Amino acid sequence: MSKKIRNVLLTIIIIFAALAFIVWKLGANKKENTAHTDVVKESNNGAVPVLVYVAVTTPFDPRFDANGNFVPVRSLTYLAQSAGQITQLLVDEGSYVQQGQVMAVLDDKLLQADLVNQQSRLDQAARDKARMEAALPAGGVTQKQVDDARFQYDQIAAQVEQAKKRINDASIKAPISGVVNKKYVEQGTYLALGNKIVDIVDVSRLKLTVNVPEGQVVGLKVGNKVDVTANVYPEAHYSGRITFIAVQGDANLSYPVDIEIGNDAGKPVKAGMYGTAHFTLPSMQPMMLVPRSSFNGGVNSGEVYVMKGGLARIQKVVAGRIYGDRVEVREGLNQGDTVITSGQVNLVDGTQVTVQKQ
Repeated sequence: MSKKIRNVLLTIIIIFAALAFIVWKLGANKKENTAHTDVVKESNNGAVPVLVYVAVTTPFDPRFDANGNFVPVRSLTYLAQSAGQITQLLVDEGSYVQQGQVMAVLDDKLLQADLVNQQSRLDQAARDKARMEAALPAGGVTQKQVDDARFQYDQIAAQVEQAKKRINDASIKAPISGVVNKKYVEQGTYLALGNKIVDIVDVSRLKLTVNVPEGQVVGLKVGNKVDVTANVYPEAHYSGRITFIAVQGDANLSYPVDIEIGNDAGKPVKAGMYGTAHFTLPSMQPMMLVPRSSFNGGVNSGEVYVMKGGLARIQKVVAGRIYGDRVEVREGLNQGDTVITSGQVNLVDGTQVTVQKQ
């Protein structure tokens, strides 16, 4: 027998052995599960203690709260747009700056000298262009020479504007109004392009970012008014407005929602503080709500245990919206059904149960 044939036969034997092991393991697992089911049914000499909830249709409370942290609507880290040494630093951490206010000044001696040089070149180019244009009708110069003079003038004029901009950029101005929350430089620091200079935070308007479950987020709209409170001022209420609702939720089916508020000068909220948004949804018809823990293996299973005659019976249900720790049941339960909310891990259909005292 050749080596190739032996390898083929060996491979086939290994495959058949693996399949035989899988079949044996599945059979063993089935026997084990059956044995566990029998134990659950017959253990404890009868009843398994459980907690229950009586299903009833109740009026829907349109109010709910969500917590989050306040963040500034506008904040930025200002980066150097010109290189040079800081000769004047006019702000400190905690300083309030208005948009357009000069915060620092760079050494612009070389920039001023460059502007003088470029302006001199521009004046000369203007004279050359005028002379060429005057000589053109008499044939003293060609049209190409005139075009070249005009082109030279335009190039130098652009360089003059760039020099003026560099001088203007040497005066570092606040791009927004706010408080200097952090500074990264001191007087005498040499800046390179892109170096951090200051962090500016505008706390005149803040936004509270909260996560809202899918059941409630469908009732919210951008522009809705929301009452907002801050933990540091529990007695104060801030008028908020929804400015953003995420179109994609996280793994927990919660959706980020931004509520913008105007800060109160008397009771100012700082960025990073803890706050609560108090939502009020539109009125809805009464509905049947059960604890989320009622579901056997999670809401998506569509199964609950109902206690009937001292026995646990599996009941198929159709779940609706989720409201925090409560889930709407649209089909499958009747008024007054006793739903098991705890102890399902020890249950199978038909297990004898008893209500545990809380």
